Amino acid sequence: MRPLAIGSRKNRGVSLGLLALFLAAAQCLQSQGVSLYIPQSAINATVEEDILLSVEYSCHGIPTIEWKYTSNWGAQKLVEWKPGTQANISQSHKDRLCTFDNGSIQLFSVGVRDSGYYVITVTERLGSSQFGTIVLHVSEILYEDLHFVAVFLAFLAAVAALLISLMWVCNKCAYKFQRKRRHKLKESTTEEIELQDVEC
Repeated sequence: MRPLAIGSRKNRGVSLGLLALFLAAAQCLQSQGVSLYIPQSAINATVEEDILLSVEYSCHGIPTIEWKYTSNWGAQKLVEWKPGTQANISQSHKDRLCTFDNGSIQLFSVGVRDSGYYVITVTERLGSSQFGTIVLHVSEILYEDLHFVAVFLAFLAAVAALLISLMWVCNKCAYKFQRKRRHKLKESTTEEIELQDVEC
């Protein structure tokens, strides 16, 4: 009977080992369930505007969220935090960046130098991660429009001044012409009166 008992113990050990393996595999599969959703992957903005880089993530446990910025001016890490804890914001963006527990960040008063690629990485405690990118383009269209409007208004003012000057000159000419005509009419009437006096 002893050999049978040893064999059943062996089978039981294999079964427990397989069960532990399945549980570990299920745990691994669950831990790799990081998903990231970016509703708007490209954002156009103007200077001095406040911008929300919106994302949503789902995972098991509390992840580490990190945002990096890459552009023609270089690359840098902007912020890193775990939801519910204080964010570690870079010195360059200390007063210009706000974090949210869903992974989103807000940039205040953006400039042209803020244009570039913003990469978010969501990393779980066990090491699995997911990343996404948002492209931000900041332009000075508002200032170009104001410049265009200012130039257009200056052009209109110049045209108006020219027209007023022409009207003034025309008015002066018309006044001189009428004055000469009146003077000639006066002379002709006096000549007629003198001729009538002579005839009489």
